Amino acid sequence: MPVSIEVTPQDLVASRFAISPLIETMHAQWVLAGRTGAGVHGTWAGRWRKTYRELVREHPALQAAAAISGNAGSANVSFVAPPPTAVDVSFEEELAAMRETPLEQARAEIVKVLAVRPPAPMTVREFLLGPEVVRRLADAYQALWTEIISHEWPRFRAILQRDVAQRAGRLAAYGWAAALEDLSPRVHWRRGGHIEIELRSISGPYRLGGKGLLFVPSAFMTSIAAYLEDAWPYAMIYPARGIAAAPPAPDADLSLLIGRSRARILAELGEPATTTQLAALLGQSVGTTGEHVAALRRTGLIAGTRIGRSVMYARTPLGDALITG
Repeated sequence: MPVSIEVTPQDLVASRFAISPLIETMHAQWVLAGRTGAGVHGTWAGRWRKTYRELVREHPALQAAAAISGNAGSANVSFVAPPPTAVDVSFEEELAAMRETPLEQARAEIVKVLAVRPPAPMTVREFLLGPEVVRRLADAYQALWTEIISHEWPRFRAILQRDVAQRAGRLAAYGWAAALEDLSPRVHWRRGGHIEIELRSISGPYRLGGKGLLFVPSAFMTSIAAYLEDAWPYAMIYPARGIAAAPPAPDADLSLLIGRSRARILAELGEPATTTQLAALLGQSVGTTGEHVAALRRTGLIAGTRIGRSVMYARTPLGDALITG
């Protein structure tokens, strides 16, 4: 049964997009632990699973977290990875906010989730209801970020930034229906100011009350999730466009024709991106990437559009024809 979210004109103005490195760290953990399919991240997950297993031995909280996060429907706590408070907040800021969660609040959320989940082992329950649960979970996620996620965060962040820029642009130019039309087959914009989301174990309807909705893209999620508790900003987590565990491989003949780096940039620009984002995706310096971007632009293969202080590049019809052979 779809969940209906009533949207007022005030909500339309207040709604925004944001990126959360802490939420992405949690989602990445589900992949590394084998709780969700790796999909396009199979190579990445395989490279880091040994390190992850070592982290679990050092931080058992990572394993215990399975009882209270990553579960179907509403059987999840929110304090582990709360919705971000800014468009591009740092992991350190988000983790600091998590560490400040009052024990009473954390325990109330945990008790609520454990009540609707299959019985957890006694050792897990004792840990989750113990006085150090917030600190130990925060320490575990900090170790996961430092040892694994941070190494490739610039590339993941570039994917998320591209999604936000593209959707925010469509929202400003064409309205909500255009911005949400390919968010997920389970999300629909209805005339009269309603968003319908197909979610299990969550009832509605919900009214945003002028606070708006926070849209958070994820490089690891393959389905929709939502924060619809009154204690948090209303937020929707959705799969980001252009998710890839590695840059798409351009045709070998194209690489011979225009060079490997320029062919890779052309392949990446199936989704718009800035020079800085392309540099992160390709693992190059901004200066080197800028030279390649300038060459592709001069030859008419890509074009740039200024959005605020940034220039978003995308393939032209000529670039599309070249990349598709």
